[in-house]
Amino acid sequence: MRLRLLLLALGTFAVGTDTMVMAGILGRISGDLGVSVPAAGQLVTVFALSYALLAPVLAAVTARWPRRRLLLAALTVFTAANALSALAPDYPTLLATRVLAAAGAALYTPTASAAATALVPPERRGRAIATVLGGMTVATALGVPLGTYVGRADWRLTMWLVTALGAVALLGLAAFLRELPAPAPSVGLRERLTPLRDGRVLGAVATTFTFFLAFQSVYIFLGTAVRPATGGDADRLSAVLLVTGVASVAGSWLGGRAVDRWGVRKVLLTGSVIAVACFAALPWLGRTMPGALFYALLVPLAGWSISVAQPHRLASLNPGNAPLLLSLNSSALYLGMAAGGTAGSLAIALLGERWFPLAASVMGLGAMALAARTTRPAAAAGTVRGRAASGTGTPARDATAPTAPEPVRSEAG
Repeated sequence: MRLRLLLLALGTFAVGTDTMVMAGILGRISGDLGVSVPAAGQLVTVFALSYALLAPVLAAVTARWPRRRLLLAALTVFTAANALSALAPDYPTLLATRVLAAAGAALYTPTASAAATALVPPERRGRAIATVLGGMTVATALGVPLGTYVGRADWRLTMWLVTALGAVALLGLAAFLRELPAPAPSVGLRERLTPLRDGRVLGAVATTFTFFLAFQSVYIFLGTAVRPATGGDADRLSAVLLVTGVASVAGSWLGGRAVDRWGVRKVLLTGSVIAVACFAALPWLGRTMPGALFYALLVPLAGWSISVAQPHRLASLNPGNAPLLLSLNSSALYLGMAAGGTAGSLAIALLGERWFPLAASVMGLGAMALAARTTRPAAAAGTVRGRAASGTGTPARDATAPTAPEPVRSEAG
């Protein structure tokens, strides 16, 4: 079972590397294909937006597919798309391959998270999701620097690296992952989207979007925020980013255990408080290296704990529709990433390079208020009645509390 979770995590590692490494090779792409750096930067935006828009649609369209077949098909599309990216002769072709790669990623990541919950007993689901999503955080700490280093001479080598990672994950899952428990009975697209009427689903998705909007509006411009500490020195900035990457991995690992022990609500609120306080303090923390490193340690710990709690929250609401619900969460996360650059740029224009993180603290307060309101036991009870009225089936138990042990089914996996 551990091997299968690690193979699922290898797939998310490949997806995470592909998502974030483009920023490190934009200059090479710009020079090779004869486009401006801002135009090359649209490759990142197009990937994120394509992922966000395609994830729920593809989850609904492929609802009847067995999960093992779906995982293998998603990785096949993702791997082939990155190979085509490496071979792209011009900018329009590369742009098209990024859309195709986003489609594979949008299909894979939510399905992998749902598969992880089917491989373990209920009391270990938080840790299983943390293991799979840990691939994304390890990509931040290892995959992105490695991909950037490999592509220092030729950006196409970076694309071949991502292709190889996807191929290894594909072959491993094909060899070791047996069929998973069947998804919910097949229904039409309209019925498949019925869970969107659940207030808890919309609340969770809105929380994910708002938090990652706040987080990315600072992360994308972290070099600007900590420039007084680094003095513009690349080595000092690399140290800050290294701590950020390592803390992201730790946050994902700790988040899964915290959710299993204390429940989703406590993790969401605690993580939000820490993040909001750090955003508000960054104009002062960013003046010195110890302060910058302190920020780089705490915010990823909080942020990635939240990123684990949210999928667990959604999967617990309606396990039969977990792939669709998790795809909505992924869409919200990627929309937050895509919008974070715009929000950060606007904050810098309005508040200046020192004070722009204060805007993130305001957005973080919004995310915390959403989490507090939509995870209250009273609110959960009210939306259970809404679920029954909308015909989504038997109400799910409150997902904000630690999952109670249930009899473990005999599952192939």
